[in-house]
Amino acid sequence: MRVALCQMTASDEPQDNLAQVRETVRRAAGEGARLAVFPEAAMVRFGGPLAPVAEPLDGPWADGVRAVAEETGVTVVAGMFTPASGGRVANTLLATGPGVEDSYDKIHLYDAFGFRESDTVAAGERVVTVQVDGVGVGLATCYDLRFPELFRAHADAGAELTVLPASWGAGPGKVDQWDLLVRARAVDAALWVAAVGQAPPDPEADLRQPTKAPTGVGRSTLVAPDGTVRARLGSAPQLLVQDVDVSEAARVRRAVAVLDNRRL
Repeated sequence: MRVALCQMTASDEPQDNLAQVRETVRRAAGEGARLAVFPEAAMVRFGGPLAPVAEPLDGPWADGVRAVAEETGVTVVAGMFTPASGGRVANTLLATGPGVEDSYDKIHLYDAFGFRESDTVAAGERVVTVQVDGVGVGLATCYDLRFPELFRAHADAGAELTVLPASWGAGPGKVDQWDLLVRARAVDAALWVAAVGQAPPDPEADLRQPTKAPTGVGRSTLVAPDGTVRARLGSAPQLLVQDVDVSEAARVRRAVAVLDNRRL
């Protein structure tokens, strides 16, 4: 399967971000992609109030993503915010395309490094996988990366690939942690991981310095089931289209049966 890692810098204007998504999906389709993955918070970046801009899954922003997915025949996964109870929002991934219509609400909220996502965001509860051209694809978001159980749940549900949209926070050691964890989750569950990050607003920024909100470090990465990095971007917005041999997941699982050998 041909997968597009769509690294972008979202603004605080949803319609401008939707225009970026449309243009990038069309470019990805032109390169033969069947799955286009955008970052967490592609609808609107972190750093401002989320409830006023949140929209339901049948709202205009999601419908705009559906329209370009239908136009191009590409399945699109993109991060948005949907209304939740108590004035909060859900940190939602929309997955839409030919034969695909689902969503995932981020289960593990980023209450770490001085940021409290749970103050404004309600946690999801449902593990979600979808089928794209017959390939099982798990959905995860950013801080989920620190929880291997979710990736193993994807594998147990038949996924050969997990996509991980993110808006990773900058700070001391954070880029190293991102690189390590993306590879570790691929090895934990013997599946491909396509981790797609927000590019930081300033591509020349020192990513060792923390920011007020997690606005991204870039470093979108495609990792094979054996943990090898097959492609990685820097900190600037960029489109990367790569082929994924999903049969590698089965080969790695036969060689190193970490899923079958679990005792706990």
